[in-house]
Amino acid sequence: MAWSTGQKYLAEFVGTFGLLLAVGGAAVFSLGEIDLTRVLLVSLSVGFGLVGLIYAFGDISGGHFNPAVTIAAWVAGKFPARDVIPYILAQLAGAVLGMGVIAGIAYGNSSFFPTAQAHALGSQCYSAGSTFCGGFNMSAVFLIEVAFTFFLVMVILFSTRATGTAKNLAPIGIGLTLLMANLVAIPVDGASINPARSFAPAVLSSMWSSGNWAIGQDWIFWVAPIVGGLLAAVLDRALHAPSS
Repeated sequence: MAWSTGQKYLAEFVGTFGLLLAVGGAAVFSLGEIDLTRVLLVSLSVGFGLVGLIYAFGDISGGHFNPAVTIAAWVAGKFPARDVIPYILAQLAGAVLGMGVIAGIAYGNSSFFPTAQAHALGSQCYSAGSTFCGGFNMSAVFLIEVAFTFFLVMVILFSTRATGTAKNLAPIGIGLTLLMANLVAIPVDGASINPARSFAPAVLSSMWSSGNWAIGQDWIFWVAPIVGGLLAAVLDRALHAPSS
């Protein structure tokens, strides 16, 4: 079945909306000290959420839900250049809507909402700009975002190859990889691994003074994941199947 471009963009919008409901909701409603319970809750929510969303929308749009994945797929020669910007715009719009819903729910508890505001709706961070992060500096955060986005995108590109023997199981492998990445990265910077995941809470939090630190730090959660994705795309090209 040939899906229209509009259907693909809508799938990316709805899929990213769902992803931010999962990860953003878990991150916001478990705000407090970074402990094992919170790390597990957020990691499991985003990992299993992604599995379901890829199974739902993967056949329509490819199930990117992440600008770093879209850019890497294009560089790897698996995605048309004309769709890169529309995909990213759809992902960002879906992410903002998802976090908007989470913010609306948080607003329903007047004693909790100031905490959500101060922590910029669970935004990622590095130690130079906010009090809610693991104390790691910008270089450490950049490195972990590059490394784990590389690992995630590598799994995506390799497991979804047309000649892959386990293509139907790819969503499970991808979701578990993201779960693993969050388990490691949440104590460091809150775990982005996805520019849309960071952009949405940061842009919404820029509307109030106690949370506007996040938009100033958001650049690193664009640059580092995209660099990681590009490295995975280079590896994918280097390890392409030999011509028969």
